[in-house]
Amino acid sequence: MTDGQPISDGQPIADDARLTGPAPLPPPRAGCPARPGSAAAHRLAPGGAGRAAADAVLREAGAVVPVLLPGEVPAVAVTRHAVLREVLAHPEVAKNACHFTALHDGTVPPGWPLTTFATVDGMTTADGADHRRLRGLVTQVFTARRVAALRPRVVELTAGLLDGLPGTAAADGTVELRRHFAYPLPMGVICELLGVDAGLRDRLHELSNVIVGTTGTAAEVQAANREITGVLGQVAEARRADPGDDLTSALIAAQEEDGDRLSARELVGTLLLMIIAGHETTLNLITNAVRALCTDRAQLELVRAGRATWDDVVEETLRHDSPVAHFPFRYPVRDLELGGTVVPRGTPMLASYSAAGRDPEAYGPDADRFDVTRRPAARHLSFGHGPHYCLGAPLARLEATVALEALFTRYPALDLAVPDAELPPHQSFIGNSTGVLPVRLTG
Repeated sequence: MTDGQPISDGQPIADDARLTGPAPLPPPRAGCPARPGSAAAHRLAPGGAGRAAADAVLREAGAVVPVLLPGEVPAVAVTRHAVLREVLAHPEVAKNACHFTALHDGTVPPGWPLTTFATVDGMTTADGADHRRLRGLVTQVFTARRVAALRPRVVELTAGLLDGLPGTAAADGTVELRRHFAYPLPMGVICELLGVDAGLRDRLHELSNVIVGTTGTAAEVQAANREITGVLGQVAEARRADPGDDLTSALIAAQEEDGDRLSARELVGTLLLMIIAGHETTLNLITNAVRALCTDRAQLELVRAGRATWDDVVEETLRHDSPVAHFPFRYPVRDLELGGTVVPRGTPMLASYSAAGRDPEAYGPDADRFDVTRRPAARHLSFGHGPHYCLGAPLARLEATVALEALFTRYPALDLAVPDAELPPHQSFIGNSTGVLPVRLTG
C-alpha cells in the first residue's frame, strides 16, 4: 500500500516514471553520511534461521544496512524504529516498481523470485493519486463495521477448530497447532469473507507459501504466481456472473463518484494481497504468541490474573516477534539521507519490522524480553505506519485475540511438545515464525 503523498516537487510520483540508475555520488568527506556500498553487505539467510540473532547483527550495523537479496541483488534493510517510522511515511520514498533501478537496467536476473512483490497490481505497488484511488475503492467495502460483524463467525470457527484438535493428535499425543489451528482459522475467515470455495483454501495456502517463502527457485515461484492469479481470476469471474454477499462481489461493484472501478488486473492483485496478507501474517501472529506464552508461562499467568489482557498479548507479540521480518519493497525517488546513510535513488529498501520491534532505542534495554505488561512510549510498526498502514489490522487483532483466549481457556495446560530452541524456522526472510508448532494439549 503506497503513500499517496506528493514528491518533492509537489506532484504525485508519475506512474510511467523510469530511472536510468542512481546518480554517482562524490567520495565521502569526513563527517559526511555513509553510503550503503561503503560497508560489507549482509546476506539475508533465505530460510530465516536465527531471526533474533540476525536482526541484532543488522541493528548493530546501523539504521540502514546494505544487504544482498537472492540473485545477488543489492538492497538496504531499515532496522531501527525511528528511521523505519520515517521511511514508512516519507514523501520521497515510493512503492511503484518504476523506481526500482535494478529491475530496469538488467541487474535483476530474469525470473527473479521476488519480482511479484515489486510488480503485483494493487495498493502495495501504487503511488500518489493511484494509491488513493485503489485504497479508496477497497475501504468502501472493507469497513470497520464489516470486520466487527465477523466476530460471531470468528468465535464459531475457533470453537469448531478447538473441538477437533484432540482428533489431530499424533501417536505420541502431540498436536501440530500451526497446521490445525493457527492456519485454518485466518484462512477460513478470509476465504469466507472473499467468497472463495473451501476446496481451494489449502492450495491457495501452498501457493502463497511459495510466493512468500524465499527458498524456492525462480521457476517454482513463477509457476505459483501463474497458478494463484489464475485461480483468483476464476474466483473473480464467478462472482461477476453470480454476485453474493461477499467482499469480492462488493469490490467488483465498488466505484468512485466518477464511475471509476477496479480493473480486472487490479481486482486480482487486490485479492492476492488480501489472501496472502489476510492469513499468512495472522497465522504467524497466533503461532508466535502461543510460543511466547508457553516459553514464559509467567506471562500467561499475568493474563489469567487480570494484570494484562489478551489485547496486550497480541500487541506485545507484534512488537517482540513481528509476523513479518523484512517486507519488500520501497525506493527513494532521489538520493536520500536516512539514519546517517545516503541511499541512492532506486535502491530497493526492506522494512525490517522484526528488527525494529526489538530496538533498544525505542523499547529500552530489555527490548528482547517478552512482557505483556509493557507500556512502551513507541508504538510498534508491525502493521506499518502512514498511508500504507495495514487495512487488515483490525481483522488480524480480532482473530488473534479470540483465538488465544479460547485456546488457553479450553486447554489451560497446553504447552510446547519440544524445547523452544528446537522449533525450526519458517522458510522465509519475509515471514517470521516457526515452521511447525507441536504442542501437548494437556501439558
